Amino acid sequence: MAQSSSEEGVEGVESVAVASSSAPSDAEAAANLANREKGEHGCTHYRRRCRLVTPCCGEVFWCRHCHNEAKSQNEADPKNRHDLDRKTVKELVCALCDARQPVSQQCHQCHVAFGAYTCMDCVFFDDEVEKLQFHCGECGICRVGGRERFFHCKTCGCCYDKKMQGNHVCVENSMKQNCPVCFEFLFDSVRPTAVLSCGHTIHETCLLSMRENRQMSCPICMKSYDDMTSVWRHLEAEIAVTPMPQDYANWKVDVLCNDCNMPSKVQFHILGLKCSHCRSYNTRRIRVEQDQLELEAGLNELAAAHTTDAEQTSANGPSSDASAAH
Repeated sequence: MAQSSSEEGVEGVESVAVASSSAPSDAEAAANLANREKGEHGCTHYRRRCRLVTPCCGEVFWCRHCHNEAKSQNEADPKNRHDLDRKTVKELVCALCDARQPVSQQCHQCHVAFGAYTCMDCVFFDDEVEKLQFHCGECGICRVGGRERFFHCKTCGCCYDKKMQGNHVCVENSMKQNCPVCFEFLFDSVRPTAVLSCGHTIHETCLLSMRENRQMSCPICMKSYDDMTSVWRHLEAEIAVTPMPQDYANWKVDVLCNDCNMPSKVQFHILGLKCSHCRSYNTRRIRVEQDQLELEAGLNELAAAHTTDAEQTSANGPSSDASAAH
């Protein structure tokens, strides 16, 4: 019986120990309270547990993008269009208890955290920490992708992938401008941005659209942004089997190369003008000899006269038919 009693006592001690270990500590209880409904609230841009009270118009939005869509992009009256500077936000509304309060990391009433990632400098909250958000003091905003993967280029004025460190063309404040295709401001855009070989920047989706439409030069400086060797080779083959008419056979034109910025005098061909320095066909004609200009003007006059005759013939045709109809 003594042995049995002793076993019961041991079992009781084990039961108390298990119950004690399963009880959460104060730190765990606070964390559980702060992490309630994580990822369950927010908008299409961010998952967060608070909304912003915008000082510019006094309304409540989930984020600055929601505000800008409503008050800038979709605002009918141009006089009322405006964007939100999120750093001017002073008040938040808790998504769980609807308490309106000064900006803070968690609700002063229900103690829920407004975001798993919080930056008080940017008044920014996000529950999707897999984005690897980090604040860049030199940019002055939060970025995604992990701090260890990026460096800040002081000349370009932005964070770039470390693979580009010492391996890109610097353009002063290259990101502090609008995308040359869609005209959205690039610096704080949430859409991925590409840096072209010339140093200019553009949205990745806009660059893809340019490639699909065979626009292979930078919209800003006109330099080729891809290796065009195979394209130039194909163009040379076409030129070789397409001789120019005798009147144009000896034409020489002055061109400026968009790729190497060097001028040269080259043989004229309707399909393309090849730079004599870097062999690129990404060139523009800058001058033609006077006698060639006169010949070209004469050809243009003949073409215009031919067009006028054709228009007169077309105009006379329907009139004759209309008379016959009577």
